[in-house]
Amino acid sequence: VAPPRFDADYLNNPPPRYPAVSRRLGEQGRVMLHVLVSTAGLPLEVRLRTSSGFDRLDAAALETVKQWKFVAARQGDTTVSAWVLVPISFSIRS
Repeated sequence: VAPPRFDADYLNNPPPRYPAVSRRLGEQGRVMLHVLVSTAGLPLEVRLRTSSGFDRLDAAALETVKQWKFVAARQGDTTVSAWVLVPISFSIRS
């Protein structure tokens, strides 16, 4: 099985917006999301696997990835639903 992908350039998945309050407060961290991708490449479920430690950053990542498009997983020539881990980093310097 070839796993789903979210990083192909043609998908045009925007990064999450950095919450202004989080930026002002110096909140940063990495969110790890567990995403069930449909055979059509759409997120069916998005779950928080690892928190950044900040609710605002976690929420921004969750809401953004719910709108993303994916390359569906493949088993041979057939697309299948599958889970994929999606890391989202929030860094004030980026």
